[in-house]
Amino acid sequence: MNGSNRLGKESLLTSQQAEHYHDTDHEHIDHTHGTGEPAHPHVHSEESLRRIANRLSRIEGHVRGIKTMVQQNSPCPDVLLQIAAVRGALDRVARIVLDEHLTECIGRAAQEGNIDVEIKQLKAALDRFLP
Repeated sequence: MNGSNRLGKESLLTSQQAEHYHDTDHEHIDHTHGTGEPAHPHVHSEESLRRIANRLSRIEGHVRGIKTMVQQNSPCPDVLLQIAAVRGALDRVARIVLDEHLTECIGRAAQEGNIDVEIKQLKAALDRFLP
């Protein structure tokens, strides 16, 4: 599947595309662990932040497409399929954020000697994130 078919502003995925929608960009994202202040300095590239923002913009467009489907009285199974595709896309963004946090932030905290604080904050975030 090419980039123009992935969660574009007006494009919706077919069931086969929804099952096979995979992106492998693993980039950095800025965060403060929900406390307003970072536990350690976060250094993330502009490119990484741009990629995450672009992914979220595609998801936002896809959600608008679902809203249009509902307003046009589209069949419920079609709407549910699109909702599942958005959930999957959000899960993939979360995976990228988590992966970067584990490799960059937790690794940096281990080197700096404040790993306990980072682990505690990660557990608290996962408690809110996971059902």
